[in-house]
Amino acid sequence: MSINVCNDRSMASITSLPSGVTGSSLVLLETQTASSSATISFTSNIDSTYKEYIFKCIDIHPATDNAEFQINFRDGSSAYDATKTTTFFRARHGEDASLGNLSYDDGNDLAQSTSVQKLVENIGADNDQALSGIVHLFDPSSTTFVKHFISDFNSTSGDNASDHFFVAGYCNVTAAIDGVQFSFSSGNIDAGTIKMYGVS
Repeated sequence: MSINVCNDRSMASITSLPSGVTGSSLVLLETQTASSSATISFTSNIDSTYKEYIFKCIDIHPATDNAEFQINFRDGSSAYDATKTTTFFRARHGEDASLGNLSYDDGNDLAQSTSVQKLVENIGADNDQALSGIVHLFDPSSTTFVKHFISDFNSTSGDNASDHFFVAGYCNVTAAIDGVQFSFSSGNIDAGTIKMYGVS
């Protein structure tokens, strides 16, 4: 199949794709807004309807300075304790042009652990500090394969740096993942919005 290009050899005049070309779209399933919330949990609409779910975390502000933003997964019980193996690395740069580095942090990864997974660490609690980012969860209803997830976040740290965090891993369980929970390591989620989408 080919896409016809206009005479000036640009794509600017193309307004639609041919009928045989399809693209994915996001379906908003749920929005939760924090207000001094201990946790934000998504417990419905995570099923076999979609092969991928996306969580958009927008302007998440901690109540406690230098807390860690974290995630865990529920695999059929009432507890968020799915067994996970993960990796964790980050890039950072300070407002004063110091702290510039890219590093793998083996103290924040997990190896067959039921503990929470850190997504962001040392978030500042000043009024102008927060974090934003995305978590992708793939095929959570599979009872054949492990359930992969990846995250990509940026935050303003307590020492006034821009921190870009990358986490990836999998839930090493045969049961379906049917719940996702976000929290801070200490204190509440003071403010912020998390939206859950299905990818169709």
